[in-house]
Formats: sequence, C-alpha cells, structure tokens
Amino acid sequence: MIDNLSDEYWNKRYVDGTTGWDLGEISPPIRAYVDQLNNKHLRILIPGSGNAHEATYLHQKGFTDVHILDFAKDAVDVFLKNNPDFPKEQAHVVNLFDFDAEFDLIIEQTLFCAIDPNLRANYGQKTSELLRKGGKLVGLLFNKEFLDGPPFGGNKAEYLDFFESFFDSIYMEECYNSIEPRQGGELFIRMVK
Repeated sequence: MIDNLSDEYWNKRYVDGTTGWDLGEISPPIRAYVDQLNNKHLRILIPGSGNAHEATYLHQKGFTDVHILDFAKDAVDVFLKNNPDFPKEQAHVVNLFDFDAEFDLIIEQTLFCAIDPNLRANYGQKTSELLRKGGKLVGLLFNKEFLDGPPFGGNKAEYLDFFESFFDSIYMEECYNSIEPRQGGELFIRMVK
C-alpha cells in the first residue's frame, strides 16, 4: 500500500493523470494577483507546484526569478519538458520542509491542503522562514471540509492558528473570482512577514 502523503504516491498521481485539483491553467484569483505585480524581478517560489501553471504564466509574463518546487519528480520533469526555456536550475525536486532559500513571494496553490494536517503549523513556520522581511505568502486555501484526504480542508478560524505566530499581517477572505465549481469553497490569502 502506498502512503498517500509520500513522494511515491504523488508521482503515481501525475503518471496516472489523476490530478483532479489541476485546472489546466493558472487559477483566476492567482492570475488576478499576478497581473497587478509590476516588479518582474521578484524572487518567487511555487511550492508543491505540480504542473506549475502559475510558473508557466509568470515566466510568459516576463518574471525572471520564478522557482518551482515539488517532491514529485515526474511532475517537475513534465513541467520542464513543456516549458523548455524555463531555467532548469529554478526547478527543485525536494520536500518543502527540506528546502532552504529566500524569496519575496510564495504562491500557495494546493500544497497546504495536500500535506498531513499535523504539519500545518510547520508549513506556517517554514513559509515564513523562506520569506524575506516584508515578503508575502499569497494564494488559495480550501474553505470547506472533505471526507477523506488529500485534499484536507478546513476553515478561516482554524487556519489563522497556523499562521498568526509567523506573519505580521494576515488577509484571508472568501474568493470572489473562484472558478464556478469552487465558488464559496476557497479563501484568498495574503500574509506579510
């Protein structure tokens, strides 16, 4: 039996194409956020990047220091094959909790909901550690419960407990521009270290 939180499990999901969370493109709330960014030299990390549609979009928009990270090697390999001009040294096959670097922006898109819920406080701490002072964690969290995970759901009150110790400013509100199947089920987050 494969542990559903292991790299073997996630590699199998990408190989089998069982990636129901994947929209096939950057999600509208994250696209809207990216579209208002002016500094194309921001150092950006997309952890648990999977097919990394956010990285493709950012790269095509001229952002020069975008990094993807996933411990599913197959997902990173497919991304690089589909984006041959993306700098290979900016694609990292590693567990987020074993990664060290410094960024201006971390984009959260379905990693938090995929990790063991017991690691959520560690996620808050780790993302804070990876950000420069004034850096931001921006993205989406599910605002609903799931019977079995991953994905693992939750709500705003629960999530605040995982982030309040590590971020000075936290914005977390229901998305107004989610895709239709996720309307009312996503929170847009913007947290400043």
